[in-house]
Amino acid sequence: MSGEAPGSSRKELSPFARTLVPPLAAGVIRLLRAGVRLRCHGREVVEDFAARGQRYIHVFWHAHLLLMVYSYVGPRLVFMISRHRDGEMIARTVERFGYVPARGSSSRGGAAALRGMLRHLDEGSDIGFTPDGPRGPARKVQPGCVIAARLGRVPIVPVAVGYDRAWRLDSWDRFMIPRPGSRGLMAYGQPLVVAPGEDLVVAGQRVEQALNRLEAFAAEHAADPGVGRPL
Repeated sequence: MSGEAPGSSRKELSPFARTLVPPLAAGVIRLLRAGVRLRCHGREVVEDFAARGQRYIHVFWHAHLLLMVYSYVGPRLVFMISRHRDGEMIARTVERFGYVPARGSSSRGGAAALRGMLRHLDEGSDIGFTPDGPRGPARKVQPGCVIAARLGRVPIVPVAVGYDRAWRLDSWDRFMIPRPGSRGLMAYGQPLVVAPGEDLVVAGQRVEQALNRLEAFAAEHAADPGVGRPL
């Protein structure tokens, strides 16, 4: 979950914005969720991890961010979020859904944030990334999640969501907003393990391919109530 976009201003947010925007954004997300008939497919993977206390890395494309606050199962999720002011708004919003932000990105403070996330992993939290954020290119995996999987010795679980009717913003990632009354499918993939000696580029390509396959599956079956179970 990273909120930095090309050309964004780096001015500090006003105290008024810090106070007002996050609860309003969280309220909008809850309203959108209430208006979508959302189902899940393959969620048993993370439910089993939670039951066994198996830590893992939760990843999804930046374009899917909006309702992904409902995708996590487990004790606590620490998510890397940009240090930019847009990231601050996202961080303050997702905290209202129980997530813990680790501030940084591939371009700003990423190494320090990654070290902090690995500490959280050691302490019993799961960690998460939008691996194409905060600036893209869209649907191209940056190395952070793969490095974390190798260093933390935990699997990566890819997640994607699709809707039968959604708005697409004119943004770098074509951000998705489900239309009221739409059907949606949240699809979870099989865990991906990064071996100690595996090339990071190759591992990233595997994650990328898995996310793209899940995205296509979720979009194809979003309107079919026979696929998945209610979420």
